[in-house]
Amino acid sequence: MAAVLHSAPKMTEIEGIADTLAGALGDMLIHKKEEHGEIVLSVVRERVEDALRLLRDEHEYQQLMEIAGVDYPGRDERFEVVYMLLSVTKNHRILVKCRAAEDTPVPTATRLWPNAGWLEREVFDMYGVLFEGNTDLRRILTDYGFEGHPFRKDFPLTGYQELRYSEEEGRVVYEPVELAQDFRSFEFMSPWEGADYILPGDEKAEAPKVDEPKTTNGKEDTGAGEKTDAKAAEKTESDPPAVKDKKEEGK
Repeated sequence: MAAVLHSAPKMTEIEGIADTLAGALGDMLIHKKEEHGEIVLSVVRERVEDALRLLRDEHEYQQLMEIAGVDYPGRDERFEVVYMLLSVTKNHRILVKCRAAEDTPVPTATRLWPNAGWLEREVFDMYGVLFEGNTDLRRILTDYGFEGHPFRKDFPLTGYQELRYSEEEGRVVYEPVELAQDFRSFEFMSPWEGADYILPGDEKAEAPKVDEPKTTNGKEDTGAGEKTDAKAAEKTESDPPAVKDKKEEGK
């Protein structure tokens, strides 16, 4: 059987690739790094479309696999938009990043890859990043009328609204979030140290001690024995109430 040859190598050496791409990007590149066996290229936000086009057309990174967002609230430009590119011919992936703020749009990649439309909508929905040139930039993962962007670090974990099915109205209704229990103050301390406050049952530990605890080891302590058994076996003259009632009903 003839061996099947593939144009893409099984393993790609990344040595030298970062320098080659950095030289090609020129002033579009802010910095580059190799981390965890991956090449990460940070580019100027306004030039991101040009950088992606160059990587696609001249360096054979043909496919846009994913667009992700990251939120760093402490930065002036708090968001990072990460493009994950795949070269089918080289069997190699790279990451391209740019920074953005809430009011600084990122150039769209839909003119390079049609699938970027939905990926940019996801980043917009989750983080609120705007993409200039995307003609269909609307929510895609959250519900109609959703407020806020869930993947932002300052978005509350409980959200702002909850939905449930209303039996009275016969439809799904939206209501402000109401937690099922009041806020409780949890004390994260070692269970071996014990609490400073009194727990239910602690009062038993302060009961007065007795010198000689009373035990029932023998018959003389419990009252059991032949005399007690004989007394229990004696028949009474009158019937028990239940038997007496049945006899009266039979009459």
